[in-house]
Amino acid sequence: MTVSTERAAPFSIAFEDVVTNIERVIRGKRSAVELAVICLFAEGHLLVEDVPGLGKTTLARSLAASVNAGCHRIQFTPDLLPADITGTNVFNQRAGEFAFRPGPVFANLVIGDEINRASPKTQSALLEVMEERLVTVDGTRRPVPLPFMVIATQNPVDMDGTYALPEAQLDRFLMRLRVGYPTLEAELQILEGRQVGRRVEDLRPVMRAEDVAAHAEWTLGIHVAPEMRRYIVRVVAATRSRRDAVRLGASPRGSVALLRAAQVRAAAAGRAYVTPDDVSALAGPVLAHRLVLSPEAELRRLTAEDVIAEVLDTVPSPRRLVSA
Repeated sequence: MTVSTERAAPFSIAFEDVVTNIERVIRGKRSAVELAVICLFAEGHLLVEDVPGLGKTTLARSLAASVNAGCHRIQFTPDLLPADITGTNVFNQRAGEFAFRPGPVFANLVIGDEINRASPKTQSALLEVMEERLVTVDGTRRPVPLPFMVIATQNPVDMDGTYALPEAQLDRFLMRLRVGYPTLEAELQILEGRQVGRRVEDLRPVMRAEDVAAHAEWTLGIHVAPEMRRYIVRVVAATRSRRDAVRLGASPRGSVALLRAAQVRAAAAGRAYVTPDDVSALAGPVLAHRLVLSPEAELRRLTAEDVIAEVLDTVPSPRRLVSA
């Protein structure tokens, strides 16, 4: 089912409402905020990676505060156990039977703060639920509330006491973004906002959980032309053929993620169809964290974002094919 441009207008307004609400707290980072909201409506998970003090957790909390839905925050530490996330069966002496006590993962929005500080065994507790929206405890599978989104943060600088996320888990994040340092003007606005009480705690929801689910389902109808689908597949496949720089390229899950994110970006712009600009704008945040660079690339100080940029330059887009 495809949608018309006229029907894209209400979604564009709703998208802008969420972005504007978050920007009451996160100043001068429009691009990062828009990417986070795209991830929300694309029904994906978000990894926010940057140095301390740049608002990673604040961005995650602001996004959660903008949606009137169940939200739980998990502070990842080395002693955190898988049962602390998924929940466990507890014996009820009065009833004489075991009863399931759900963990914090049973929420619409789950904020995983400093996710790389937990052990690999604890990190793996999220693998199933991030992919299948189900949690298995003692052989019983239980669904989590929908919509469901994991917003994780991590610090790429301080590596003491941390465990790198495995490729299988990184691949489950639809997008990775970096907040970056604010401009001087934006930093002044942050100070002014703190003085007048512009904090996450002061944000009011602008959307309900069921509205997020409805909007997400609606964006599935955004038209993706056959040549656009081929373009997405060619871009993702090109990351696997860069043997000089990439040891492991993006998986087919990356193709699906790029398509879904492009659909939401198109709808946010008031369009009922995906363009090459949607794909190129999102290729870095969606694909870069899925690449494993070769030792040669690391010696050349290439980043995954550099590789994606080179791929976009070499893979002909539908627009360039037509102009040629």
